Amino acid sequence: MSKEDLLLLDFWVSPFCMRVKIALAEKGLNYESKEEDLFGGKSELLLKSNPVYQKVPVLLHNGKPLNESAIIVGYIDEKWPSPPLLPACAYGRSQARFWADYIDKKLFDATCTVWRSTGEAVEVAKKDFIEVLKVLEEALGEKKFFGGKTFGFVDIVAIPMASWFYASEKFGNFTVEAECPKLSAWIKRSMQRESVAKALPDPEKVYDFVVMFRKMQGIE
Repeated sequence: MSKEDLLLLDFWVSPFCMRVKIALAEKGLNYESKEEDLFGGKSELLLKSNPVYQKVPVLLHNGKPLNESAIIVGYIDEKWPSPPLLPACAYGRSQARFWADYIDKKLFDATCTVWRSTGEAVEVAKKDFIEVLKVLEEALGEKKFFGGKTFGFVDIVAIPMASWFYASEKFGNFTVEAECPKLSAWIKRSMQRESVAKALPDPEKVYDFVVMFRKMQGIE
């Protein structure tokens, strides 16, 4: 086990923070976690550590701040190379980064748009969300994980989003399992890993958070 000084500025329901927790667990690294109050007032440490975006996650390694979840996961993989999260070949690594970028640009927004929408807009949002899932399902293909036989970088970037799917399913009146059975099987496979099971909150609690957040935003 590492004796490195690692501090994670965290928020329990953030899928981006979950990525960092999974990556640290996969590497067997011990770390301290500090829960941020994103609604009541962000800490001075967060504002100082991420002055540009003022967002979690921030990973402080020996006092040096690292920002943006996919970049942090990449840093963890470079700094502690065993077991590797990215493929050994340059092409494989570039493909993994492409899919991580796609997930960052498309998946969370599509997930949230479903429960942020009202009336007829829900059906449009649901269709868009399912299209994104189908693209990812095609990328997964018949493989066990996105990188092949082993759980890796793309899986770590994608799996935390699944904790938010239940909220979208409830508001959109559909199931991911019915629409994308192979992707659903990948979610279940990934959830069997201790690193994932410990990092992801109960989807029911995420749903409760979404209900509260909708009220805060005045969405009826």
